[in-house]
Amino acid sequence: MAKHTGRVKKSVLINANVDSVWNKLKKITKLDWLENHKSSKFLSRKKSGIGAIRLISFDDGSDVEEHVVNWIPKKSFSYIAISGLPLKSYLATISIKRISNKKVRVTWESYFVSEIKKKEFSEFYNFLSQFYTNSLKNLKLDLE
Repeated sequence: MAKHTGRVKKSVLINANVDSVWNKLKKITKLDWLENHKSSKFLSRKKSGIGAIRLISFDDGSDVEEHVVNWIPKKSFSYIAISGLPLKSYLATISIKRISNKKVRVTWESYFVSEIKKKEFSEFYNFLSQFYTNSLKNLKLDLE
């Protein structure tokens, strides 16, 4: 089966300062802003930074295990998903860019590889794109 690759990048402007946004995002198991989030928990002793591991459970019954692989306080963090997605590999970064004292841009972007059929890959790509958009809207609502 052929490999398919994709990239999703979504951003939102939030009327809040960097500290407020980072304080929300750095709590990597407090995901009330994530669309269809049921629960999340740590699978590691480490609770932040590189090496922190979380398990996110969704309303549809799926579970996704993610490992933090990069952590720059008040700027960004990156993680890989190692199970729970129809993908061979997945790397995502959530970043914060200060626009003004009370406005930031939050960007969520990912790159992923899969060996599923082209039609299923397109459906997953569309799902992920909408998931990022809706979750970022929720984050904005929570912070403003």
